[in-house]
Amino acid sequence: MYLDPQKALDISMPIHPGMLHWGRRPEMEIVESRSAGLPSNVSRWRIGAHTGTHIDAPAHFIDGGRTVDQLDLSALIGPARVLDLTGVPHAITAADLERAGLGDEGRVLLKTSNSATVLRSAWKSPSWVGLAPDGARLLIEAGVKMVAIDYLSIEDTDHTTHWETHQLLCGAEVLILEVADLLNVDPGVYWQVSQPIPLQGAEAAPAPTLLFPTDQV
Repeated sequence: MYLDPQKALDISMPIHPGMLHWGRRPEMEIVESRSAGLPSNVSRWRIGAHTGTHIDAPAHFIDGGRTVDQLDLSALIGPARVLDLTGVPHAITAADLERAGLGDEGRVLLKTSNSATVLRSAWKSPSWVGLAPDGARLLIEAGVKMVAIDYLSIEDTDHTTHWETHQLLCGAEVLILEVADLLNVDPGVYWQVSQPIPLQGAEAAPAPTLLFPTDQV
């Protein structure tokens, strides 16, 4: 199998101090610089585990659940279906997933209106399109290994008290990819490659992600 890097779609959001973030934004410090007469440029970054495009491991909501460094990467590499859910105004239900053409690829990326709106803001919005608990149940029943959303959280805003969708997905060991930029990705099937940083013992980690057209596989 050959994957042409020229055809890759990078759905990762750049990490920088002014970026969209749930809480404290990244901080960057210049440790060494050539302008100060030193031989090289060196920076130090302070970021959270949930910074930018990142994977939520089961340990995010499940005590004793697998951490990022314990994940089976096969769940993050392989055929993936991008579903067009841009017409859903608030919460993606099981019926919405079925209408959008949920397949059997095992990896599902939910393209919503977030990609063109709230994902492009520097500040967290009070509302966004997320996945309703019944949608999460359908994905689990369908054998999905990974589900992605184009915002800071896959949870819809009606369920951010008990976080039912996260509880369901993490409990079933379905990996969650959040902050995926799907603005320029058409619906259809792709080959996905995600590589979370193996932070030992962490519940989440940044995960650069590429999608390749299926004719490149």
